[in-house]
Amino acid sequence: MAEARVAEQTTSLRDLLALTKPRITAMVLVTTAGGLWLAPEKVPLMAALLTVIGTTLVVSGANALNMLLERDSDRFMLRTRNRPLPAGRMSPRVALWVGLAASIVALPILAIGVNLTTAFLAALANVSYVLAYTPMKPRSHLSLFVGAVPGAIPPLLGWTAATSRVDVGGLVLFGVLFFWQIPHFLAIALFRREDYAAAGLKVMPNEAGVAATKRAMVNYTAALVATSLLVFPLGLAGKGYLVGAFIIGCVFLGWACYGLGRADVPVPSKDRWAKSFFAYSIVYLLALFALLVAFRP
Repeated sequence: MAEARVAEQTTSLRDLLALTKPRITAMVLVTTAGGLWLAPEKVPLMAALLTVIGTTLVVSGANALNMLLERDSDRFMLRTRNRPLPAGRMSPRVALWVGLAASIVALPILAIGVNLTTAFLAALANVSYVLAYTPMKPRSHLSLFVGAVPGAIPPLLGWTAATSRVDVGGLVLFGVLFFWQIPHFLAIALFRREDYAAAGLKVMPNEAGVAATKRAMVNYTAALVATSLLVFPLGLAGKGYLVGAFIIGCVFLGWACYGLGRADVPVPSKDRWAKSFFAYSIVYLLALFALLVAFRP
């Protein structure tokens, strides 16, 4: 109890912000804004603003609850051991209240200020991330595919905020984010697989092997590129997007294929190919959404 009181007293605004995983939240907002922009119907300014606010809160709440549930395993990973909870700078009770408050407040904002479809999808993303994906991580590397569902919902939130419905256009954007997450995370799992093993979290390189992981990266990158091109025949983007998406997609897929011919690196943290693939995956996603915005008809 004494430790908890100290943690509460020393909790800083910086730690509260860290609890929400701001870099992930920022990426979510980019993709949500993309869904808003691409939707065929115009969104009133207030509804767009409430969509951004509600999405920020629901994602921040999910991230805070995820950190709460993973505070013990985070102590064993180099990249997470200095987070507020495993480092002892924050009480679990604070994280619980932040996570619950943000998650709960987000729903009426979206339900009343936007529409019920968007609020339902946001609730689904939050609950599945916290109660399905997070508990599954120590049990199976297939948790990646479960977690990719809530991770792919943000552009669909933007789409439904404008249209109030789930249709083909929104589902294609969902598919882009779903397929993108698989090779993106598998690259992290490759060069951090020792960390994941120490934390007791199951990842594909440790469970199925490095070769199988690289083949999966090629397969899902190919699915991503194919899905990204569907945006053009649906009329959501012009020819400039088609050309640009094809070029950056070919680079992405080519880099994935290049990894197949590389030998396993004895020290995972020194796997330059996996790190470069991970870095390019972020550049690719941002470039893809920039092309969508630039070449919207």
